[in-house]
Amino acid sequence: MQPLVVCLWICVGTIAGTWLLSVLTREYSWVDRIWSISPIVYLWVFAAASGFADARLVLMAVLVTLWGVRLTINFGRKGGYARGGEDYRWAALRERMPKAAFQAFNLFFIAGYQNVLILGMTLSAFTVYQAGPSPLGVADVIVAVLFLALLTGETIADQQQWNFHQWKKAESAAGRRPEPRFLQTGLFRYSRHPNFFFEQAQWWALYLFAIVATGTVLHWSILGPLLLTALFIGSTVFTESLSKARHPEYADYQASTSAIVPWFPRRRTADPAEAAAS
Repeated sequence: MQPLVVCLWICVGTIAGTWLLSVLTREYSWVDRIWSISPIVYLWVFAAASGFADARLVLMAVLVTLWGVRLTINFGRKGGYARGGEDYRWAALRERMPKAAFQAFNLFFIAGYQNVLILGMTLSAFTVYQAGPSPLGVADVIVAVLFLALLTGETIADQQQWNFHQWKKAESAAGRRPEPRFLQTGLFRYSRHPNFFFEQAQWWALYLFAIVATGTVLHWSILGPLLLTALFIGSTVFTESLSKARHPEYADYQASTSAIVPWFPRRRTADPAEAAAS
């Protein structure tokens, strides 16, 4: 059976499974819970279809496995796999939509579209599979190093965010109001969502392997990283609308700091350190 057909059947199964679980549990983060797992499965399906003889596919599968293990650990420590660990954004969206409309949204977007997107993110591996095995070269090494650098960047950003939220919990437990109320230092000084940037960039890096394998810059599997980027842009807009509603001072952070792509901060009306000391 062609590996793409196998992956399509897996995708159909995950759509049905995550939708059914959401209906039964009234929690809507089931796709989030498999987000770091499904791509690993897809990559190894493509690698196995080559008989593990395509070194480039095996390298891609190993890199995506590292990505998935790290993301799974980070998601787990935040309680993502625990009962009641639903992403707060789904709850906020549910409150804004009629019940029937949200259930349709759950079926077609949360369970349907997102699972298709996860498969789409990995289709650069199918392009590599179609191109056939060829020896690894300097370009492959450069792309692998780039991927690992981006993976390291996301790890640092997630750790900084984790440390900040642990500090906030400790301050609240001690009866103190945490100030500042959102992270503005470290990598978050240069991007409001550095982890989003590194996450997307890793999938663009994976697409580079397809370019190396085919010698063609543009091909249909670019839709995967393109649609992922579009999803992150939409998610950022919605997430920040919630942040701004909770923290009016977030508007100043928005005005001074790049949304996703890290860049030098602009002049601010208040320094985070001064805000913390006040």
